[in-house]
Amino acid sequence: MKQSLRAKRMAKHHRRLKQGSKLNLVSLMDIFTILVFFLLVNSGDVEVLQTDKSIKLPASVSDQVPEENLLVLISATDVVVAGRAVGSVADLLAAEGDQFAPLTQELKYHAEKAGPLTEKNQLTGRPVTVMADQKVPYQLLKKVMATCAAAEYRDISLAVTKKELPANNGEG
Repeated sequence: MKQSLRAKRMAKHHRRLKQGSKLNLVSLMDIFTILVFFLLVNSGDVEVLQTDKSIKLPASVSDQVPEENLLVLISATDVVVAGRAVGSVADLLAAEGDQFAPLTQELKYHAEKAGPLTEKNQLTGRPVTVMADQKVPYQLLKKVMATCAAAEYRDISLAVTKKELPANNGEG
């Protein structure tokens, strides 16, 4: 028996409903590919040292990225090692000799906590980053660096803000 056009259409519609739906993976793969490339491009290896608002770092054109190690922070009033205040700037300036005893004690405490120096670090010493305000006098900075060196922290880095190189504008 012949079916009417309506019956054929209804039968076709019911057959289509019985079949499971198909998932189009091409679009999904395109989206994930774009997402992966976006995340790879935007995941830079930027390391930023946490600074205190009271400290204004000096500017430099250095390209070196700071490493995460022990941080000695020198503000206008305090000397802080790894978040712990060890003395005031006035005490540091008034201290006799090249070293500041409270800073030496704190550095030795952190050295004991870190364990013995490796054979590779015997010559260079332990790494330390000194973050000082740009208005800190050089004598004070020199005393802090001498104290660090005496406590086996001879790999000293000075924290600065990156300054862009001026453009030549085609002039030679």
